[in-house]
Amino acid sequence: MYCNYCGKQIQDDAILCAYCGRQVGYVPTQPQRLVRPPKGSPERKIAGVCAGFAEYFDIDVTIVRVVWLIAAIFGGGGVLAYIIAWIIMPEAPAAAMVPAAPAPQPYHQ
Repeated sequence: MYCNYCGKQIQDDAILCAYCGRQVGYVPTQPQRLVRPPKGSPERKIAGVCAGFAEYFDIDVTIVRVVWLIAAIFGGGGVLAYIIAWIIMPEAPAAAMVPAAPAPQPYHQ
């Protein structure tokens, strides 16, 4: 099997490329949940509803905030929808700050 990013040959059952560190295999993940970021998160401005939607749909939080503001100004239902989402969406648990392991470096001779 070859890495799609660096073009080097890697093991057939590899999940990460040993040369560039990119994911090349399928990694089963848990289903994504619609949650608000924990308190103290830098993405959270008021209640974290827009940040939660942005993370769930994998888009920029600024776009979500602008769309929500336009809905609040012109439609009038944006404020009510925000309050309902604030009540319904659970807050994500605060994750422990664990430093990530550095990516493996290729051996060069």
